Amino acid sequence: MKRIIVLFALIFASLSFAQQVKYQLSSHILDITQGKPAVGVKIELSKKHPNGVWKVIDQKITDQNGRIKDFLKEEKNVDNRGIYKLTYFTLPYFQSLGQDTFYPFIEVIFEIKDNNHYHVPITLSPYGYSTYRGN
Repeated sequence: MKRIIVLFALIFASLSFAQQVKYQLSSHILDITQGKPAVGVKIELSKKHPNGVWKVIDQKITDQNGRIKDFLKEEKNVDNRGIYKLTYFTLPYFQSLGQDTFYPFIEVIFEIKDNNHYHVPITLSPYGYSTYRGN
């Protein structure tokens, strides 16, 4: 009986591992004036089409760590290469802190050129921000 239970546990563990979903894009916001992650910020992901038009493809809210880990699901036969824009809606975040801000939203435009993972973080304050390609 113990062997059967162990066998089922191994099968279940291998199925869970085999079905792990991966994503190609993530983001993070660190509020450098608070020294904390920016929680509850809406981030919108758009893709630029060959005709020059931006199309919104996803919207998410930062978690308790100021992160969004699951933009651009990796799928078989799907090529995510292209020019993208992340729009960080910062005004509601600063309003919730009772702070004024110069930036009601921030747009970061970048290009995905391969199948690697891309991480686009920003450091944020009411009157400034910085971004870079993270890992």
